[in-house]
Amino acid sequence: MNTTVEEGVALTESIKALVQKVDTEVCLCVPFVSLQAVGQAIAGTDIKLGAQNMHQKESGAYTGEVSPLMLESLNVDYVILGHSERREYFGETDESINEKVFTSFSHGLIPIVCCGESLETRKAGAEKDFVRKQLVRDFQDVPATDMARIVVAYEPIWAIGTGETASSDQAEEMCGFIRGLIAELYDQTVADAVRIQYGGSVKPGNVDELMARENIDGALVGGASLKAEDFARLVNFE
Repeated sequence: MNTTVEEGVALTESIKALVQKVDTEVCLCVPFVSLQAVGQAIAGTDIKLGAQNMHQKESGAYTGEVSPLMLESLNVDYVILGHSERREYFGETDESINEKVFTSFSHGLIPIVCCGESLETRKAGAEKDFVRKQLVRDFQDVPATDMARIVVAYEPIWAIGTGETASSDQAEEMCGFIRGLIAELYDQTVADAVRIQYGGSVKPGNVDELMARENIDGALVGGASLKAEDFARLVNFE
């Protein structure tokens, strides 16, 4: 929940100038009120547009919510589902996230499904069981053809906005576990097709090490996306 519409457009223009002609896919997931303006700012570029959340219903008495039809009309490409802050502060459940996954596909939106454990869960050594339970419920009954298009973002709650970052070994271990889980639920072909991101205080100082790992396909960026130069450095990782 950062930037006014005007600030968001200005940030987008700065980012746009720094990430031209890159091999990395770039998606800006902006507040709802900025989607139209940022969408216009990136028109004609390779930058994709993303929303930070979405209601699972197309319309109805859900005051304050944003529907997939609204996102579709703004040419949104991606939508973040199940971010830890949505789960923690707004009571979103795996069941509702599962509904949203199906809704996103029916409207041509690619879901970025978030998962991750608290510090308490990690200290108890239960992080893999926790993430398994999340994803099994989030992906319940999702067919393999759709599953291959999903982006999974592993975001350990203890590393979001805290300045703490999972080590590249910790991030790689969990992303590898997630890929193995998808292979178990579907098959290896689907698991290889799914993009798995790491999210949790990704910054210029650690992006190269994280992106060098085998099972980390990208980054879900938080605070570093608010500075164009920092974000561009992440996109242009070495």
